[in-house]
Amino acid sequence: MTLGIDIGGTTISLGLVQGAQVVKEVCVPSFASNATQEQTLQYLASQIEALFFPAVEKIGIGVPSVADPEEGIVYDAANIPSWDVVPLKEKLEARFGVPVKVNNDANCFALGAAAMLEDVPHTVVGVTLGTGTGVGIVVNGTLFSGSHCGAGEICSLAYNGADYESFCSKKFFTVRGLNPKDVAIRACQGDPEANALFWEFGHHMGELLTAVMYAYDADCILLGGGIAKAFPLFEAPMWATLREKYPYYRSLEELTIKVLPQQNLALVGAALL
Repeated sequence: MTLGIDIGGTTISLGLVQGAQVVKEVCVPSFASNATQEQTLQYLASQIEALFFPAVEKIGIGVPSVADPEEGIVYDAANIPSWDVVPLKEKLEARFGVPVKVNNDANCFALGAAAMLEDVPHTVVGVTLGTGTGVGIVVNGTLFSGSHCGAGEICSLAYNGADYESFCSKKFFTVRGLNPKDVAIRACQGDPEANALFWEFGHHMGELLTAVMYAYDADCILLGGGIAKAFPLFEAPMWATLREKYPYYRSLEELTIKVLPQQNLALVGAALL
C-alpha cells in the first residue's frame, strides 16, 4: 500500500493507493499563503498521520515545482511562498520511517494517466490544462523527468509575446474576465462568441502540441485538468493547426490524443513514483 499525495495551490489530495487504484482519498485545503515552511511541513505531516497505518510502505508526492527526484528536495514551488528550498524527502522519512519519493505534479499526472492505458505506447505525453499548463513524459512505461523534474516544462517557452501556458490554460479565459466553465456552457448552448473563443483556444493548443511533437515525437497525448472536459469544443481547430504546423504526417497518422476524466491521476502517479 502506498500513500499518494498531490499538492496544489488550493487543495492537497491524499490517497491510499493499491496498484493503480485509489482505495481511500481525502482532500484538504492547501497551505496558508503566509505559513512558514515549518508550519507547512507540520500541516502536511498531520494530514499524512490521519491516513497513515502500518501497511503503508511508501509515500509518493507530486509538487507544483521542480525538484531533485533523487534527494527529494523541492525548489521554488508555485503558489507556496515559503517553499524555496524544502528537503521534503528527508523530513518525512525521518518522521514516518518509510521511503518518500518526490516529483513534479505534471509528471505525476503523466505517470498516473499512462497507467490507465491497457497497452502503454512507447512515448506518452500527459498535458494538464487547468490554472496552469503542465507536461510530463513517460517512455516505455517509465517516467522521464530530467535531472530536476523539468523535462516537461515546455509550456514556459516563449509564445505569442508570452508563453504557451498563457494561451493554453485557464489564463486564456481569465485575462478576459471570463470563467472557462461558463464559456463552455454558453458554447454548448450555441453562443457564437463562446464557440469562437474555444476555436481560438484550440488553435493555441495545436501550436502547443506541435511543440510537444517536435520535442518528444509522442505516440499518445493524454489531456487532463478542468479545461480538458471541454475537449469537443476545441478538438477540431487543435487538430487542424497541428496538421498544418507539424510536417511529419506519418507521425500524426499514428498519434492518439485522448481525454482522461479521472480527477486523481496525479495522486495515482505520485503513488507510482
